[in-house]
Amino acid sequence: MTKYYQWHQSPLGELLLAGSGEAITDVHMRAGKYLPEIRSDWVPGPHDAVLNQLRRELDDYFAGRLRRFGVALAAQGTAFQKQAWAFLAAIPFGETRSYRQQAFAIGRPNAARAVGAANGRNPIGIVLPCHRVIGADGSMAGYAGGIDSKEFLLKLEGFL
Repeated sequence: MTKYYQWHQSPLGELLLAGSGEAITDVHMRAGKYLPEIRSDWVPGPHDAVLNQLRRELDDYFAGRLRRFGVALAAQGTAFQKQAWAFLAAIPFGETRSYRQQAFAIGRPNAARAVGAANGRNPIGIVLPCHRVIGADGSMAGYAGGIDSKEFLLKLEGFL
């Protein structure tokens, strides 16, 4: 699979966007914890239709005009990670869930820490909204993009 990429400026700084030409595989903050290395076989994709759709949707999201992303997604991960990330996609705009609620919802009630680890490795940040998962006590808990970014996104969505 050829992977196409672009950098996109956002209120959270530069975002690395990548995809297969048919679906998005990556959205990472340059300042994030798990920014992947751009490999030599990745191709700059300034004219890639899917990446450009994502750019427009991100701009609309940050401008308060978009509540649900429509771009096709193809997150790469383990079966457990994909199960955790599917839950993220179902959390409505402006709402949050706890790691414990997420663990129960995916049928793994004792796996809140593993769910947190899976969320931390979410390769499609913002679009798969792991920022909407908080501690059971309401704390911001971890976020690979940084707690300030998590708070910014939750304020943008009207939660904070």
